Amino acid sequence: MGHHLAAPFLALVVAGGIVLGPFAGAEPAQSGKRSALERGVVQVGDEAPNFTLRDLTGKVRSLSQFRGKVVLLNFWATWCGPCRIEMPAMEQLYQTFPRREFEILAVSTDVQGPAVTGPFQERLGLTFPILHDSEYRTGLAYGARTLPITFMLDRQGVVRQKIFGARDWASPEARELIQELMKS
Repeated sequence: MGHHLAAPFLALVVAGGIVLGPFAGAEPAQSGKRSALERGVVQVGDEAPNFTLRDLTGKVRSLSQFRGKVVLLNFWATWCGPCRIEMPAMEQLYQTFPRREFEILAVSTDVQGPAVTGPFQERLGLTFPILHDSEYRTGLAYGARTLPITFMLDRQGVVRQKIFGARDWASPEARELIQELMKS
């Protein structure tokens, strides 16, 4: 992989079948007449479909309220090993950029919702919003068939990268990606 990764991170990434570089794996834009939601899979170049989900406090959050910011939209679950491993690095990345510029939305697919994500958030000291998609409607609409999967959205809400598998979000490459998207 050529990048310094903690041994457990590397082992799980390889065991999970993901052997790409930290930010390789972005899919090329697809041309087609149907909308992303109709296809059931969001591609690079698509406008990210809006959704409304509840956070840990029960507050309703919509993707559209974050327009104007770069958004890291991550689908995950507490039972997913690679998901758990990338979360502390996501928190480091979250602390790197101001909220007016950058947001992380971690969409949990855990059926138990806040009962499992709340203790998980507290244990790891995560401060970014955790949203709940317990019925997996949003995940399916985005075509998130494997976990974790991350969609990087520019300020206009357009998907600029679709990243399969866990990544070292604390890496210089991750910061460079966010900075590049902030210019858009």
